[in-house]
Amino acid sequence: MARAEASSGYISGQLLVATPAMPDSRFKQTVIYMCLHNEDGALGLVLNKALASPTPAELFQQLDIDPPTEGDLRFTVWGGPVEPERGFVLHSLDYKRDDTATVGGEKLGLTASLEILRDMARGAGPEKAILALGHSGWGPGQLDRELQDNGWFVVPPDDGLIFDGDYEGKWARSLAKIGGKLGNDPGMFSSTSGRA
Repeated sequence: MARAEASSGYISGQLLVATPAMPDSRFKQTVIYMCLHNEDGALGLVLNKALASPTPAELFQQLDIDPPTEGDLRFTVWGGPVEPERGFVLHSLDYKRDDTATVGGEKLGLTASLEILRDMARGAGPEKAILALGHSGWGPGQLDRELQDNGWFVVPPDDGLIFDGDYEGKWARSLAKIGGKLGNDPGMFSSTSGRA
């Protein structure tokens, strides 16, 4: 499936990285994990815009769930402007429920039920996870046009860029995957090239 998507121009499972010339201020310097991209549209989660509130502990408390005492979930991110009140957990596939969707060419899981939070609270959740409020969405052909207009770079993901807590550095680190040492100076990237 991932091979067919790559050959067809779809980028499920890749990172969408804002170019320095990104015209939409909401997405300036964002790194988005592309859960789904096909002829019907696209869905992704911003990985590097940490929310000051609610913290995971506050969110668990609001949902009347005891927060996890240990684990990899230390922050909540702004997943995007669509359905900002809805939570999504992007996670490793060592955890799977009937309502878990496999995303990104079946490399990760995406679960939007309270049960994953309950499982995480009792130490039975996924090994790696990121909690996002809202998501980023595009209608049919919309993301394809944005890619052609050079608003985004497409970058291969790695676990650090997806799951680690260095949200401030994810954009520069993503650019570094494209241009090696040029990634340390984002101004060196031309705003006229949208695909990596």
